[in-house]
Amino acid sequence: MTDALTDEALRDQSRQPAVYSLVYRTYASQVLGYLTARGVEDPEAAMQEVFLSVLPRLDSVHGGAAGLRTFIFSVAHARMVDDRRRQSRTPAQVTFEPELDRREDASAESEALDRISPQEVLRLLDDLPDDQREVLSLRLVAGLTVEQAAEAMGKSAGAVKQLQRRALLKLRDLAAVKEYLKP
Repeated sequence: MTDALTDEALRDQSRQPAVYSLVYRTYASQVLGYLTARGVEDPEAAMQEVFLSVLPRLDSVHGGAAGLRTFIFSVAHARMVDDRRRQSRTPAQVTFEPELDRREDASAESEALDRISPQEVLRLLDDLPDDQREVLSLRLVAGLTVEQAAEAMGKSAGAVKQLQRRALLKLRDLAAVKEYLKP
């Protein structure tokens, strides 16, 4: 195959598509293997970049197949170096593991509930309609998720969210709650 890659064949404009195909078929797997072995993050994309750089410049290659091979791998090496530089500037991608995350911020609702006694909470909840009181009891006191509270109440998750939002807005408007929310 490489016998066809002479200086004359590389410069022959009439055979250009066939020469491009021959060059690609001859060296693509080797370039891909090189880039993979050198730890390039996306070796297939880098290989395509190599050939996009090499093929338009085939007419300037000297030395036949050996010169072409040297040229192709010098471009591949440059792409590998570019990839390493890019990787060194890019922060490391780490998958999020919730069990290792020690950050905890309490919600405003939780903080308010922590500041007041359970009897006071019950008195505040008494000012709410039954369905809103039920949602807050399930969500904040029992610690259920929206989906779990919805299942327990026989409502949709969207309905539970709306009931919770309305209940919290109503509680925030109550004078008894405002005194707990002051810093």
